[in-house]
Amino acid sequence: MKKVTLNDGNKIPLVGFGTYKCKEQDGIESVKSAISKGYRLIDTAAIYENEEAVGKGIKASGILRDEIFITTKLWRENLGYESTKKELEKSLKRLDLDYIDLYLIHWPANAKNYDNWQKINADSWRAMEELQAEGKIKSIGVSNFFKEHLEALFETANVIPAINQIEFHPGYWQQELTAYCKLKNIVVESWSPLARGKVFGNEVLTEIAKKHRKSVAQVCLRWIIQHNVIIIPKSTSPKRIEENIHLFDFELNPTEMELINRFPKMGFSGELPNIWPDKI
Repeated sequence: MKKVTLNDGNKIPLVGFGTYKCKEQDGIESVKSAISKGYRLIDTAAIYENEEAVGKGIKASGILRDEIFITTKLWRENLGYESTKKELEKSLKRLDLDYIDLYLIHWPANAKNYDNWQKINADSWRAMEELQAEGKIKSIGVSNFFKEHLEALFETANVIPAINQIEFHPGYWQQELTAYCKLKNIVVESWSPLARGKVFGNEVLTEIAKKHRKSVAQVCLRWIIQHNVIIIPKSTSPKRIEENIHLFDFELNPTEMELINRFPKMGFSGELPNIWPDKI
């Protein structure tokens, strides 16, 4: 599996396995299956309520801990210095791990929910910096941070986020934010890489897929990684789990890339970091 070097020197696989909605026994089996197919990046979050299942799936795989890159996330209702430290310990316990490879602030505090959202994010980040220094977290990052949230964080941060995990897919790939993150040496990671299923049935993607003898999903995932963005597709289907990792035996040409780049908005979740918990 190809890897990306983060700004802290740690390396993360370019393709990972997302576990949203993978719970209980299904979660255990899905994680175990993904690892058996070659995945080494496993992405979960406290709010998914499946960290225990993910941990069990990793152990059941028989693969050594240091060969697996595990991401989990701090939920937006638990921000703050003390709360961040407590939540990390809870995640470690549920996952049955001694350390997390990547810990993310899942959503930033915003003006709608906090009187001083900048301080809440800064306090949470300071706790994460300390946990990283203690060795409980290898890399620290954020998720769903707009430029305004990143710029506010930079005012007090001693460590630049290694990753910003954002909604990124054909029809909604946040070009300006992506370019800004790359300028700041922050790796972008995609969630919802298949646009909530809206890519299926798209005529352009179907034709490109036929040309390469690949699935529409593989074309979309390939398009994302050719933008140098990490992907974490999720599935409980063994066939699709295997299909989603076979992305390195073909390449989209510049014309195909541009065709997909120009798609009108589609598949947007409606979720924005500056107005949560409401959608637009």
